[in-house]
Amino acid sequence: MFEYAILLRNPISDEQGEEQCFNGEFIMIAFVNGIIDDIAEDNVVIDVGGIGYNVKISADTASRLPGLGEPVKLYTYTSVREDAFLLYGFLTRGDLEIFKKLITVNGIGPKGGLSILSVMDADDLRFAIMSGDSKAISKAPGIGAKTAQRVILDLKDKIRIDDTMISREIDSYSENLMAADSAQKQEAVAALASLGYGQTESLKAVNSIEGIEKMDSGAILKAALKKLF
Repeated sequence: MFEYAILLRNPISDEQGEEQCFNGEFIMIAFVNGIIDDIAEDNVVIDVGGIGYNVKISADTASRLPGLGEPVKLYTYTSVREDAFLLYGFLTRGDLEIFKKLITVNGIGPKGGLSILSVMDADDLRFAIMSGDSKAISKAPGIGAKTAQRVILDLKDKIRIDDTMISREIDSYSENLMAADSAQKQEAVAALASLGYGQTESLKAVNSIEGIEKMDSGAILKAALKKLF
């Protein structure tokens, strides 16, 4: 199934040069539902009734797709330019919504949005934004430190963390800081940050260590590095 509504004249460009509407009416391709014909790192071909549609995807989405010949449904964002009509696809509406928020940030177009979502999934991105972890975001190709900071500044008040795993992680992080062994954990996270790791991945690595309550900061650091390599 290929669901859409589109007019084909007098395109109007948005602030980032992407033409999103015709004669004032927004293009809306809600989803593409078909059979996977081909998969690449940044593109998937979906066979819908004998017609193959190219859909741009993140590396994270590519890693979660079923195999060739399998059915798939991708929720889509439509980008129309003078020289191209592009679809960007996501496995969940939540992934699509965070992508749409990303591209509202000045300097981040659809390509930049996919770049960010290729180095972290949607929940990791939400956590990075809520925790102010610009290092994690700036690991995306083409995303510098200033742009990563702008993402956090622009989206921190727009991210809803209720009913997501992110709220639980943030609560867990707060509890860990108040725990008796929080000093050792904080030292290990700080040491990882000094080595160039982001707060998000450092915290996850530290919190995934078994038997951490019996370890000093040096042992925690060594165990976390093994998780990260």
